[in-house]
Amino acid sequence: MSVSATGYDLTPLTPEQIDGKAAGLSEEERRVLLDHGTERPFCGTLLDNKNPGVYFCRLCELPLFSSDSKFDSGTGWPSFFQPFDTDHIRYLDDSSMGMTRTEIRCPRCDSHLGHVFPDGPPPTGQRYCLNSVAMVFRENDG
Repeated sequence: MSVSATGYDLTPLTPEQIDGKAAGLSEEERRVLLDHGTERPFCGTLLDNKNPGVYFCRLCELPLFSSDSKFDSGTGWPSFFQPFDTDHIRYLDDSSMGMTRTEIRCPRCDSHLGHVFPDGPPPTGQRYCLNSVAMVFRENDG
């Protein structure tokens, strides 16, 4: 078993486990998470969320980002300057769309989350640009 620094199991899910979890996804969620699509800008339900809490992978519920690192990038997608745990994000080179970008995926279920760009705010200078449908938000208690 592979465990992150924050204590979460990162063991990759089997194809059967992914299929089971994907059974309840909407068509749009499937298109983004499993087929590496992108939702339209300024339409995601989490774009304007300012509540304190944690954003989890919609498919496997691994914590991805804290509201403490969320910022308004003006791009139309929820943006963060650092992940919940660096082990909770997998990075891949993406040369689709006629440009070179860094795709981010969930390391446990391999779901497509979005992309990361080197034009974010301090302290990291990173802009993790996420699809709202790739995440579930849970507000902090109290």
